[in-house]
Amino acid sequence: MGIFKSIKNAYIHKDSNTFINYLRHKGIEIGNHCVFRSPSTTTIDKTRPALISIGNYVDMNRNFTIMTHDYGTSVFLRKYNDFINSSGKVTIGNNVYFGVNCTVLKGVTIGDNCIIGAHSLVTKNIPANSVAAGVPAKVISTLDEYYAKRKEQALEEAFEYARCIKEKQHKIPDAADFTEEFIYFVAENDAEQINRKYGPAYNKLIANQLQESYHIWLQGHHARFNDLGDFLSAAGVTTK
Repeated sequence: MGIFKSIKNAYIHKDSNTFINYLRHKGIEIGNHCVFRSPSTTTIDKTRPALISIGNYVDMNRNFTIMTHDYGTSVFLRKYNDFINSSGKVTIGNNVYFGVNCTVLKGVTIGDNCIIGAHSLVTKNIPANSVAAGVPAKVISTLDEYYAKRKEQALEEAFEYARCIKEKQHKIPDAADFTEEFIYFVAENDAEQINRKYGPAYNKLIANQLQESYHIWLQGHHARFNDLGDFLSAAGVTTK
């Protein structure tokens, strides 16, 4: 790769917004509030940009791949002296999350409100409001079922994290350790108040979540514990 091509490639992949603008310029349809977590490890088949449609609020993690065609038919050419084209649309709906190392192949539609688990190979359609995973990816639950399961498990996971900080790092956890778990002990329903009280550790979280849904959540949020001390006590973490 020439030096100018290398510089251009590095610029295109420098961040999510730059990469999205580049893909749109190439003719790929991408909605609003999408994010590529690692553009440098992302592979998007740009040979047929008209075949790719990505909705709003789609979160694509490291080593994400979309392919709209393949050249396996080259085997037919050498075996049968016949050339057969191979391509298909890829349509991703709104509010979809992909774990790390996911690949979406040609001819696939993923509906709205879906979670695609890490290391999944999506070869067939995934209906809306589904959680899917595997090679090939299959629906493992509805989104409603997974939501209910996560609601049951989340608090104990936060407690476990607090205990691990105390046991492994030999310190009393502080607010800055809990960039997600603060929801259990921060009672304010205003993002600026949360930031002022707990400092710059929350800047990244708040910046990433300045969306309508986050603000709606804040308006109805009620912390389960009065403060960090109560939370740690419930987790079984002594503060002495």
